[in-house]
Amino acid sequence: MNKNIVLCGVGGQGTVLASKLIAAAAMEKQIPVMSAETIGMAQRGGSVFSHLRMGEGIHSPMIARHQADMIIGFEPGETVRMLPYLKEGGQVIVSSRAVMPVTAALSGMEYSGEKMLSYLQEKVENLLIVDTEAACRELGTAKVLNILLLGAAVHSGALGLSKEDIEAAITKRIREKFYELNFRALSYDRY
Repeated sequence: MNKNIVLCGVGGQGTVLASKLIAAAAMEKQIPVMSAETIGMAQRGGSVFSHLRMGEGIHSPMIARHQADMIIGFEPGETVRMLPYLKEGGQVIVSSRAVMPVTAALSGMEYSGEKMLSYLQEKVENLLIVDTEAACRELGTAKVLNILLLGAAVHSGALGLSKEDIEAAITKRIREKFYELNFRALSYDRY
């Protein structure tokens, strides 16, 4: 099973942790993994993205354009920006909640998450938009956005890892007092 996955969002959304959980779950199953993160002004809401490759014969963590099996987008505009990496027929999981990028805020540019989602609906054959605001309200915190999107990726079947694989990674990477909340977020299935 070879998988190329791009995770993208803005600083503070848990993009890097989500990447590390996928990598840990794959390694636990003896699946070779390579990953690379780019963190731009992460503490100020700048772009954050990870390339994650799983499987045999991988020699570089970077994914070439049109080669990603999946994009997990924590923010619609960042997802649009990473769309050139998606291969034909690839899966996109995206949060419906827009966060204005720092560059747009500083330049006074108009930014509409709805326009970004409409663009994705036009361009992506296999698209799942997750109403993360409603889900986070139901779960009682926005701090599980990353786990919600991982759960959606698991449920899509395109991730190649099971809920149990991700749960096992959570128990190794997240403090025990947060297990129950993260397991509920991972199991959330009202997309």
